[in-house]
Amino acid sequence: MPLPQLNVYRHDRRTRALVTLAGEIDLQTVPLVRAALERCLRDGMRTIDVDLTPVTFCECCGLNAFIEMFLRTAATGGTLRLHYPPPLLAWMIELTRCDFLLKEPAAAPGRCAATASRPRREPEGIDRRVGAGRAG
Repeated sequence: MPLPQLNVYRHDRRTRALVTLAGEIDLQTVPLVRAALERCLRDGMRTIDVDLTPVTFCECCGLNAFIEMFLRTAATGGTLRLHYPPPLLAWMIELTRCDFLLKEPAAAPGRCAATASRPRREPEGIDRRVGAGRAG
């Protein structure tokens, strides 16, 4: 069995943690992401910044883990923020209206639905009209 293609680095300053993820986030590596973020909470970190600059790929299971950990962190009175997500993850965040994962703590709502008033922008090349793209 090959080793997971994800490295996790953590730097703490008082009650703030910077977690840098490097590699791919998929079904095989998402447990490492959860474990790293859960460890921050257990260690009393109130602010968790996740640097995704070196992430080359992220499946929807990664987004699910970030949402779950955002909610768990908020339940303890803390904040979790994602920084520099790769293009696919940024698109998934926008599509699901979970941009609270990227905002400053003072502006971050507690649920995805809180951003529902913003109009959704479709990615280029995707036509969502009923019957679009069907051969007639």
